[in-house]
Amino acid sequence: MGLKKFAAALAFSASVMTAGIASATDLEVTHWWTSGGEAAAVAEFAKAVDASGDHWVDGAIAGSGDVARPIIISRILGGNPMAATQLNPGKDADDLIAAGLLEDITDVATAGDWAHILRPASQLASCTKDGKVYCVPVNLHSAQWMWTNRKVYEDAGIAPPQNWADFVAAAPALQAKGIQPLSMAQGWPVGLMVNDVLVALAGVENFVKVYKDRDLAIAGGPEFTKVFDALAAVRQYVPADKMVPQWNEAVGLVIQGKAAANIMGDWAGGEFQVAKMVAGKDYDCLPGLGVTPVLNTGGDVFYFPKNKDPAVTAAQKKMAATLVTKEVQVAFNLKKGSLPMRADVDLSAANDCMKKGLEILDHSSAVFPNDVQMIDRDSLNQINDTFTAFMADPSMTAAAAQAKFVDIIKNAPK
Repeated sequence: MGLKKFAAALAFSASVMTAGIASATDLEVTHWWTSGGEAAAVAEFAKAVDASGDHWVDGAIAGSGDVARPIIISRILGGNPMAATQLNPGKDADDLIAAGLLEDITDVATAGDWAHILRPASQLASCTKDGKVYCVPVNLHSAQWMWTNRKVYEDAGIAPPQNWADFVAAAPALQAKGIQPLSMAQGWPVGLMVNDVLVALAGVENFVKVYKDRDLAIAGGPEFTKVFDALAAVRQYVPADKMVPQWNEAVGLVIQGKAAANIMGDWAGGEFQVAKMVAGKDYDCLPGLGVTPVLNTGGDVFYFPKNKDPAVTAAQKKMAATLVTKEVQVAFNLKKGSLPMRADVDLSAANDCMKKGLEILDHSSAVFPNDVQMIDRDSLNQINDTFTAFMADPSMTAAAAQAKFVDIIKNAPK
């Protein structure tokens, strides 16, 4: 860090410390981290904010991000803002920024040298509008993982799968033994699972060309056709009446040995840790479904709605700086299952799954944007609805599902 940046960081730290000494400020923080692993991780953030001299007032919203986001945005638009809120990087906050309702934290980012210490650059870029930083990225999540229970396979006399093809090949034998081959939750987890299979079987390049560039020829072409055909072949292993309401319930079925596998983001790792299961021994995690190790640059960020109280504004900025400190990044991400935003932290305690993710992040070119960073939320919801209907209704042909998908991509705003 140069002398000028060091001086700026020192001055900023002194100012927020002075504000903290003057008085503790209550900060209501909204988020949707309510599963066992998520609750353990968010407690690390709360601990850090409290240690800084302010007080984290937990505003957890039960349910998924699809439930929480409208509530969060409605509160901000309605003039009843929280001090800070979790969202995902992408387009969700664009309207709030345009309306001038979110705090500009460029001074915090500059003082902390975020442009050089946070990676990948796409995460901070998602927080930046017209050259100003409006959110702090706190982790890197990836959705492209298959999670399997080794004991389930071994007890059935089947080698644990190493990739998607192995999983498909073993599914009939598992089902014949009364074991559910694949667990699945309703709603967005279906969309996540289908996207993961799209990436694994059609490739990262084609996935990005469709979602980002709106390439209709690829969306309706043979590369995507083989994916929809593959999904039609495996949906018999997760009939609609076997789908559970929440993603962590689906992961729980694998942990409990009631299902053999689940396709879910790396946040599922936090659930296995809470259950005291050991990666590489009790369960396996296969990035890119074991086909091609990849990571998408999803994750979580915190925005800070504008507040008329200068003490709250100072506390918001202190919180933003706190969340990316080395110690907090390690403590949070080890429990969340996600990757830290910083490369200069001690991750000797990382489990096998996190080490796999770090290896891809640091040494692979197969890192690509999350879907919400490439396409608007409304179109994404339509895609998820189509995928959900397709997976739940055996009478819907692969060709019909692909045609609906192409139509949504065609009409998605750029």
